Amino acid sequence: MKCFCIAKPGAGLVRRERDIPEPGPGQVLVRMRGWSVNFRDLMIAKGLYPKPVKPDVVALSDGAGEVVRVGAGVTRWSPGDGVVGLYFPRWLSGPGTPGRTADELGGTVDGVLAEYVTFGEDAVVAVPSHLDFGEAATLPSAGLTAWRAVMEEARLTPGRSLLTQGSGGVSTFALQFASLAGARTVATSSSDKKLETLKALGATDVINYVTTPAWGTAAAELTAGGVDHVVDVGGAGTLPESVNAARVGGHISVVGVLTHGSGLDPLLVLAKQLTLRGLTNASRESFEEMNRAVERHGLRPVIDKRFGFDEIDRAYRYLESGAHIGKIVVDAG
Repeated sequence: MKCFCIAKPGAGLVRRERDIPEPGPGQVLVRMRGWSVNFRDLMIAKGLYPKPVKPDVVALSDGAGEVVRVGAGVTRWSPGDGVVGLYFPRWLSGPGTPGRTADELGGTVDGVLAEYVTFGEDAVVAVPSHLDFGEAATLPSAGLTAWRAVMEEARLTPGRSLLTQGSGGVSTFALQFASLAGARTVATSSSDKKLETLKALGATDVINYVTTPAWGTAAAELTAGGVDHVVDVGGAGTLPESVNAARVGGHISVVGVLTHGSGLDPLLVLAKQLTLRGLTNASRESFEEMNRAVERHGLRPVIDKRFGFDEIDRAYRYLESGAHIGKIVVDAG
């Protein structure tokens, strides 16, 4: 079978030929049918990821496919079932303890950018019935991170407010989930064209952060004192304005490190009594809850462009360009 690996940090993707694995006891063999790429994948390919990466690791954390064989003792799945893997295969429920988050696909353990992958039967969830495999592959990282930020941390309800940054996968999912909750949403982007798309996805207000550098202050003025919750994908480069955007007693979920900056002055954090919470992904229990909501509302992920399995290098380059809105998907063909 074909797979793509990271031979060593900074070496980029290398195509390999390997034997199709056999599922052991408690495992399922999945024929992979769809994948999605994330900024983390770029960091690993360039040798910039700060966490451990297994030598010659099979790339990517996010993929979905069809169960073709099951190992001894498997009761959760049968051949023909559509499944999508967990980013953290050992995090089934509860908080993300060091033990539960020690293994991460495409990092400390092999990822999913292969024609066939074995998973523990507990390390996959069902594909929502209305989604294709490429759409389902957008859920494990961007979808679930946004769900946790918006629905579990922010607990958005009608009348509350959220600010999203940019037009990437986490931000578009956060906007969709907040809209489902009936919340007011403020979306930022550097492109007026992208802002029009974000409005079509449900953004109540939009701000161009290039023409309005003090976008946090502008968001606070739009919402009469600040938003209840900010989903910050930028990190050091965006946190100062995120603090300006949040109301007194507000919350900021820090979910990414896309930009560089000089740091954050804690005085305003103290003065506004803000809660800053770093979060990465969530448990299988949360994943299943999110999928129930996705299926109930018929929600479809925002997909910008699809590539073929052998076009994975082009998918990486397109992600790096920043031209996309939502997710970039790779299909088996």
